[in-house]
Amino acid sequence: MTTSRRAARRRALTVAVASGLVVSGVSAPAALAAPSADAVIAEVYGGGGNSGATLTNDFVELANRGTATVSLDGFSVQYAPASGNSWQVTPLTGSVAPGARYLIAQAKGSGGTVALPSPDATGSLALSATAGTIALVQGTTALTCKTAADCAADTRIRDLVGFGAAAVIREGSPAPAPSNTASVARGTALADTDDNAADFISGAPTPTNGKGETPGETGPPPVDAKIHDIQGTTRISPLKDRKVAGVTGVVTAIRGFGSARGFWITDTAPDADPRTSEGLFVFTGSTTPAVAVGDAVTAGGTVREFYPDAPATSPYQSLTELTSAQWTVQSSGNALPAPTVVAPDTVPDTVAPAPGGSIEPLPLEPAKYSLDFWETHESEIVSVSDARVVGPTSSFNELYVTTKPKQNPSVRGGAVYLDYDRLNTGVLKVASLIPFAQQPFPKVNTGDVLTGETSGPVEYSNFGGYTLFATTLGAAKDNGLQRESTRAQRSGELSVATYNVENLSALDSAEKFGELAKAVVGNLAKPDILNLEEIQDNNGPANDGTVAADQTLQKFVDAIVAAGGPRYEWRQIDPENGKDGGQPGGNIRVGFLFNPARVSFVDRPGGTATTPVDVVEERGKTHLTVSPGRVDPANEAWAASRKPLVGEFVFKGRTVFVIANHFNSKGGDQPTHGRNQPPVRSSEVQRAKQATVLRGFVDKLLASDKNANIVVAGDLNDYPFSPAVETLTAGGALKDLIASLPENERYSYVFEGQSQVLDHILASKAPRGLDYDVVHLNAEFAKQASDHDPQVLRFRPSAGNPVQDAFHDLADYLEKVLGPYLPKP
Repeated sequence: MTTSRRAARRRALTVAVASGLVVSGVSAPAALAAPSADAVIAEVYGGGGNSGATLTNDFVELANRGTATVSLDGFSVQYAPASGNSWQVTPLTGSVAPGARYLIAQAKGSGGTVALPSPDATGSLALSATAGTIALVQGTTALTCKTAADCAADTRIRDLVGFGAAAVIREGSPAPAPSNTASVARGTALADTDDNAADFISGAPTPTNGKGETPGETGPPPVDAKIHDIQGTTRISPLKDRKVAGVTGVVTAIRGFGSARGFWITDTAPDADPRTSEGLFVFTGSTTPAVAVGDAVTAGGTVREFYPDAPATSPYQSLTELTSAQWTVQSSGNALPAPTVVAPDTVPDTVAPAPGGSIEPLPLEPAKYSLDFWETHESEIVSVSDARVVGPTSSFNELYVTTKPKQNPSVRGGAVYLDYDRLNTGVLKVASLIPFAQQPFPKVNTGDVLTGETSGPVEYSNFGGYTLFATTLGAAKDNGLQRESTRAQRSGELSVATYNVENLSALDSAEKFGELAKAVVGNLAKPDILNLEEIQDNNGPANDGTVAADQTLQKFVDAIVAAGGPRYEWRQIDPENGKDGGQPGGNIRVGFLFNPARVSFVDRPGGTATTPVDVVEERGKTHLTVSPGRVDPANEAWAASRKPLVGEFVFKGRTVFVIANHFNSKGGDQPTHGRNQPPVRSSEVQRAKQATVLRGFVDKLLASDKNANIVVAGDLNDYPFSPAVETLTAGGALKDLIASLPENERYSYVFEGQSQVLDHILASKAPRGLDYDVVHLNAEFAKQASDHDPQVLRFRPSAGNPVQDAFHDLADYLEKVLGPYLPKP
């Protein structure tokens, strides 16, 4: 399963370099006419109603920095997209008083929950959330200028702001890019230097109309509140969307990078209710807050529940935060509240209540449920000590530890996910607030340890659940995890391996091909048949109709030879363009490599992307109608998903059918840490259909030959205990070999700190002497050639004749016993 899955605002927390972002300089065009003495553009917001937005509408806000009322009759605000190729117009009427604001509501999106205050004018412009240009124009005729220089010469333009690096038309350098949750606005002084970069900053949107009203101000007046009043005893603040004042606390941590900057405060006078958090995040957008750790502040603002996507439909939990905030520093250098120490028995073993829907309205029970425990400490400082790593460092500079080291430990130090109701509740994501120049983020593998104390505020993230943002980060202790290698097959054994090579295309680096090849030769001991998933077409994600993958496979085969392996041959079928899912343009598919010196492939022509393979009997022998062939490719079960590929092989005169698979991904499933419990696993529906179709084909083979040697292998994107896998194994027709391992060895993939199973090898009853191995060489390591671990099955295929089978068994036994004493070839 390849994930994708990252939302801009919160991902900036871990992608951005913690020491701060630097934007390269852009040469500034000539300034526009002299800066306006009165009416100026004060704020622009284009994220209204978008994913993660609170406000329902885009808006443009004007302000009067002069001393006399300015009439706006006959004026307009005009918008051009970043390319500057056209202008759209909203006419204005009325006036704006000295020091006052003038609010122009623009297009309404499908999301958001908070309306603008009553606007002074209304338009229908759908503004970009990230880049474009707004002009205040004397007149209502659309502008025609398309460059900064041409617009500088147009005397009708009273003021102009270009925002986002892509904006072609701007004053000086462009204002910073806003987002779905941030606007660009002038400072309180309304300075107009004709350099947008100098005049505008990005932060939480603060729409204000001519009456001075802001969202929520038409309702109840601000209320004095403590942090525990804001947090309340459920997941949703009882003061949601209300203005609050008099919020006191000590600054415990600051996030000064990315687009979700702000600071955390904790009340030093907590209440006695364990359900109410005493911590709160104060959101300041892309502006670094002017506070220091240890400052005692009194703050006011609007209470919001931030969701990473549309609040009405989000499967995720929210973060309670204070937005549009103002604060006063009362004193500095104060002692910080003691952190909540999380010990092995602190977090409950049960994840959450299971009402069959949202858990948001339920009273928190922190002593009973792990998600409730973390919610009651939202934005507070927590600490863990000597925490074992259960998920290696990712490219996003994050890792996972366990606070419960005895909870389902894997044989190599991870945390094994063993059933839907056996989630590892001790798993906790760790990111860092420490500048990387001061302390680089550790590169750790599963089983390593963050020694000493790791502490910081806890915040919910849609990627990984509750996350500790470290202000103190324990030193990494390397526990010496080694990449595994499997044994070589004996002469009488056929070895079949399966390996998801993670979107491999001919465009990939020689390093990636080399690492994968080295694994095939060394770690997998040169398997006779290699079942591959996620082979992309020759130009990878370029979406130009290319479907052939011969260059990708040739490059892989050549790399294996260079690594000391055999010259493999391959068999595969090019899919129809865009019909098999995966990365757009990549046309991923499954395929076979095989060593012709050890095993033969029975080629039966006619297999195409749309031709279904079938089973026939010829002279008492079972065969495929086409080889390789795709299993029922037109069946709706395979819509936008990879179709299984079956090949007919011969090893020492015995026929073996290998079926390569890559079932549809888990994309669309609700998260295990989300607000809906139990989570809806919607992707299971299609995999259940796929398993039914595949099982039907296996049953055809067995109906023709009950002693058929069948191996079903690949990335099934599901667990041994899932309905899909249970369909395949029902009645004992196939045996899922990973389920035969001890529980602490049942994994091939690590997701959000949970060692779990996505990849499988299943075998029919006929193969004998099964020797199965998951070769752990990727998923537990910070450096990976793929995000999956490969698997190998060694076995003696049945000849369907008890005498022949007994002879082969004896020969294999003698080789096993006498092998160490025989001369090496």
